[in-house]
Amino acid sequence: MHEIIYHRGWIKVLTFAALCFAGLGCCSVPGAPMPAVVPCDVPRELGKVTLPPYRIEPPDILQIEAVVLPYNEQTKSVISTEQPRALWPQPVTGQFHVKPDGTVNLGFYGSVQVTGLTLEEAREAIQGFLAYTTKLKPQVIAVAVDVVQFNSKTYYVITDGAGFGEGVFRFPIVGSETVLDAISNIQGLHQVASKRHIWVARRGPAGAPNGCPDQILPVNWCAIAQLGDTRTNYQVMPGDRIYVMAQPIIRTNNTLQKILAPAQQVLGITLLGSETVNSIRGIVP
Repeated sequence: MHEIIYHRGWIKVLTFAALCFAGLGCCSVPGAPMPAVVPCDVPRELGKVTLPPYRIEPPDILQIEAVVLPYNEQTKSVISTEQPRALWPQPVTGQFHVKPDGTVNLGFYGSVQVTGLTLEEAREAIQGFLAYTTKLKPQVIAVAVDVVQFNSKTYYVITDGAGFGEGVFRFPIVGSETVLDAISNIQGLHQVASKRHIWVARRGPAGAPNGCPDQILPVNWCAIAQLGDTRTNYQVMPGDRIYVMAQPIIRTNNTLQKILAPAQQVLGITLLGSETVNSIRGIVP
């Protein structure tokens, strides 16, 4: 009887300690540090902005087509009635991967730097490079460049696992995504997600002279999904982190389970040992 009371006392102590520790750590924060006022110029569903010209970076995939135009040396003009021909000795056509060093390999002609360039700038760079390597005039070479896969400009949806890690989902930027679009990419909110604790963390330059305040944009999920309210359905920008926090009660329950599980195992072994000893004592005359 005394042993049972003793173990119950330890259980109460461990439970109290678990409740104290449950309030510690980054996962126990009740919510994001929400700003008092969200700037009115933040792009939203009904007030989207056009993104600046796309800058090529690794690991984008480009579609490059280059041909030689028929050229009249006397008139110094392109002959429009004749068909262009492929580059010789190797045609330049197809998809090209932007390598980690920022170049695309054009095969026989070598590699050309395209990182940080817009599509028009990349077209001119490739045209000049091919003219230099083939000894042709730049105006004779026609080059078309487009992005097939936008791999370098992305955003992230991070889901809280309620004390069991976090899920990170990476998606390429299309140009007009909103928070609702981002959540739909992960098949909606998880069953442990909290509808009241969702926000967009927008990156900013570090080391600014006056510091860079946190750009936290709170999301009213119920208003977006149930009422069609667009005020917090922000347009997603490259580098945005959309964080979906778990319900605090589920996170606390899981934390208690992780803390108490080892203690329960130890107490179970202790009780089993005590019962075994008592059984042996009862058998021995």
